[in-house]
Amino acid sequence: MPLAQKKARPRNTARRAAEETVDAVDARLPLSEAGRALLRKAFPDHWSFLLGELALYGFVVLLVTGVYLTLFFEPSMTESVYQGSYEPLRGVRTTQAYASTLRISFDVRGGLLVRQIHHWAALVFVASIGAHLLRVFFTGAFRRPREANWAVGVTMFLLALLEGFAGYSLPDDLLSGTGLRTAQGIMLSLPVVGTYLSFFVFGGAYPGDDIVPRLYPAHILLVPGLLLALISLHLLLIVRLKHTQWARPGSTGRNVVGKPLFPHYTAKSAGLFFMVFGVLAVLGALAQINPVWNYGPYRTDHDSTASQPDWYVGFLEGALRLMPGVETRLWGHTLMWNPLVPGVLLPGALFLVLYAYPFFERWVTRGTGEHHLCDRPRDRPVRTGLGVAALTAYGVLLLAGGQDVIAFVFDVPVHALTWTFRVALLVLPVVAFWVTSRLCLALQAYERDLVEKGKATGEVDQSVEGGYHPLHDRLPVEKRYVLLARDLPRPLEAPAGRRSPALRRLTARLRSSLSHWYYGHRVLPPVTEEQHRRIEAVLAGPERSSDPGDHTS
Repeated sequence: MPLAQKKARPRNTARRAAEETVDAVDARLPLSEAGRALLRKAFPDHWSFLLGELALYGFVVLLVTGVYLTLFFEPSMTESVYQGSYEPLRGVRTTQAYASTLRISFDVRGGLLVRQIHHWAALVFVASIGAHLLRVFFTGAFRRPREANWAVGVTMFLLALLEGFAGYSLPDDLLSGTGLRTAQGIMLSLPVVGTYLSFFVFGGAYPGDDIVPRLYPAHILLVPGLLLALISLHLLLIVRLKHTQWARPGSTGRNVVGKPLFPHYTAKSAGLFFMVFGVLAVLGALAQINPVWNYGPYRTDHDSTASQPDWYVGFLEGALRLMPGVETRLWGHTLMWNPLVPGVLLPGALFLVLYAYPFFERWVTRGTGEHHLCDRPRDRPVRTGLGVAALTAYGVLLLAGGQDVIAFVFDVPVHALTWTFRVALLVLPVVAFWVTSRLCLALQAYERDLVEKGKATGEVDQSVEGGYHPLHDRLPVEKRYVLLARDLPRPLEAPAGRRSPALRRLTARLRSSLSHWYYGHRVLPPVTEEQHRRIEAVLAGPERSSDPGDHTS
């Protein structure tokens, strides 16, 4: 017997034994038919769908490490003389919140490790939610029937930002106290209600004695409870509505092609959890983060040098630094535009756009049918351009948040650097949108040539006349399927009638103009009428709109 067959036999025997064990356990589990159907639910086997699981497992690590830290943290603003083991601060008056943070870091066994794992997990949690939302946005996975799930995800992102800021503020060190002072200035910029809101949040005049005791229950109970409820709702909606998936042979709007939840996807997901926990443990052990002992306790008359907030609120810091200091006096009230615009109006407009975007795209799109296949970003040039422009603006604001550090390191004037960032904030997003949309169209044209001519082999053919022609191989069926199975709606046409009310005509014309801007530039794939009907059948969901104007190519 050949050696390869001898090696394969034990391997096949072990695999057969494992499958029989799984079947035996499955047969004896006290599950209903619905439970068994859930365990057989198919999950798309693509790495981009794991971004949401990264956020889930980051949240699990946050809960576990947070429970440990609550056993030693004292959320009190009562001051006393520090007599702990960190010698440079002995004899300094500190709050109990700051002293207990030092005790966790230097006196509790494993306290510094758990505290740093907790902080790194918070950064990974927020980053994973943001990356997951970007994946959903660029692939169009927010479209009907998943608008509600998109709103749930945006709400989780907002709560994650609030949760991170609350936890960042609890140690009452000089850096977190500076952040709270900034937050109080933003509250005061609100017309009429600003002073009342600040008094309510801080429990009196700033800094007050109640801010940490008030942030503490919100950080460990209120916001985590809301996040846990939203995560549960998000998972239930995924089970109910099914996953979106990438176009591939066999995948349509009616079925999902992938691995079953149990045991395949469960094993892979469990492995991902241990990988996330391992990476966070290594970071907590080797990469120092938020060394509060270097900053010292918070004093209202002190300020830290080169202080930077966590990255997820860095764009607000940059907006505060770029906004000119302008005030307006109206009806006996002073409007301070510097904290009001970047601190209130900018984040408010950001989340308003995030909540409303699925409905805007649906409004400018012909037809309202269900969508279960993911778009490739290149097939939606305007949407992709808008996303890249927003990321560019975020990057400019993030860099602007450290303009003093950049000026010091590179020895450039802060004033000139500030104006450079102001110009970049207005110009670079527009340039990014134009370049991205043109690149998407260029990629569409390249793929059209691939479908028509095939892929170049690198060989040439010489004709009898002496001319040379490159040779091409026809694309595989799987590749052609991916390139052709895409939905390309036509722009909406403006209504021709004039009997409708003027406001309705104006709204219809605006909708038509936006639709032409959104869908006017595209490269149609080379398909016949028969192929066109087959593509429509693949893309059609179970409740496709009966709108006669719906058109896909």
